[in-house]
Amino acid sequence: MKTSRRSFLLTAGLAAAAATSPGNISAASAADHRPVRKRLKLGLCTYSYWHFRDPKVSIETVMDKAAELGVEAVDILHRQMDLEEKAPLSAADRAYLRKLKRHAFRNGLDICCVSTHQTFVSPQPEVIAENVVHTQKCIELADALGCPSIRINTGRWGTAKDFDALMAQRGVEPILPGHTEDDGFKWCIDGITRCLPKAEECGVTLALENHWGLARTPEGLLRILNSINSPWLGALMDTGNFLFPPYKEAAYGALAQIAPKAVYVQAKTYPGGGEWYDLKIDYQRIAKILAAAGYTGYVSLEMEGKQDPNLAVPASIALLRKAFG
Repeated sequence: MKTSRRSFLLTAGLAAAAATSPGNISAASAADHRPVRKRLKLGLCTYSYWHFRDPKVSIETVMDKAAELGVEAVDILHRQMDLEEKAPLSAADRAYLRKLKRHAFRNGLDICCVSTHQTFVSPQPEVIAENVVHTQKCIELADALGCPSIRINTGRWGTAKDFDALMAQRGVEPILPGHTEDDGFKWCIDGITRCLPKAEECGVTLALENHWGLARTPEGLLRILNSINSPWLGALMDTGNFLFPPYKEAAYGALAQIAPKAVYVQAKTYPGGGEWYDLKIDYQRIAKILAAAGYTGYVSLEMEGKQDPNLAVPASIALLRKAFG
């Protein structure tokens, strides 16, 4: 019996459809549709191009450079922004934030964090209250940018002469006379707790950095995090801030302690020697620590070396890309 051309095409089409139906997917085809493993995303901290010295590098300039390097996000240093100092956010502030948000979007970038500064380590209630208001403003600022997190600090005792002296002392400074370390933790926990309702309202996670002050050690950072039960608070793991001499097993072990609490990672590099100290960080090892902790999220470069950032930042991004894929 002869088969018409129309019948042949219909039969062939039905056969092809049957072959690719859910019940007839080949092993090769199924392999092509396996779930993709979650990966880390690379970001760039605007601080990498501006270490608090004139002339200040604009946020827009760093966004352009981030897009050229092919990273996926920027972490904006709060003190690098062109904002008015007074709270609440002014109309001019909000216009500036909208401009930054548009600039990031046009460059195909996320804004993954706003790195802020505050101190909750003070015996003066009015100082803590001022820093709570400041942090609440920063939360609103991040919300206006569509940014899901801000970096926060514990603050410090303030008994070191200046920041250079603090760095020379590896972040260790005497406790205020008449007070104890327990007092500092109480003040800090209280201050952070008072910021959490605003964080939840805006959907912005507070990422507490292993920075100077009470979070200088993993035990100090975890003491604070374990004292506050909130999904809007986690750890910011900075790879260069556990300055145990020498920087060997102790520091990697400390990073492994806080990695399960990490909601965000800043990755330090020091091309040309560091501004305050110089570390050789094994990023293959850091990648394994984060993988073991199940971390999936952003890893943002904080280049803190003295080399020209136009040379140092691309090389550092290449280093991180090799380690994290």
